[in-house]
Amino acid sequence: MAPASDPRTQPLRPAIFHILLALSGDHLHGLGIADEVERASGGALELGPGTLYRSLAELAEHGLVEVLPKHPEGADPRRKYYRITDEGRGLVAAEARRLADVLAEARARNVLPRTAG
Repeated sequence: MAPASDPRTQPLRPAIFHILLALSGDHLHGLGIADEVERASGGALELGPGTLYRSLAELAEHGLVEVLPKHPEGADPRRKYYRITDEGRGLVAAEARRLADVLAEARARNVLPRTAG
């Protein structure tokens, strides 16, 4: 099997960014992550099981997410719950800043309105 690509390469792949963003809010299981990504992206990004679990494996291999050692209270014990690590939180914050800079440039060039709304 080929080694997993490094998910820390910026710009982050959309699936990687959105998974980290979803986990920055709460500990979630796989389906919960997929649902949160779909919600946050307005339905533009739907993660199939292959992409989701391959991405989670890459993120875990590089220390950006980890499986919770103990299930949250009342959680289904058959599911794996994931959490973002400090390194993962730093990476998603860096990518968010990069995207904010891109949006600022787009506004400066009158591609987007200067104010939201």
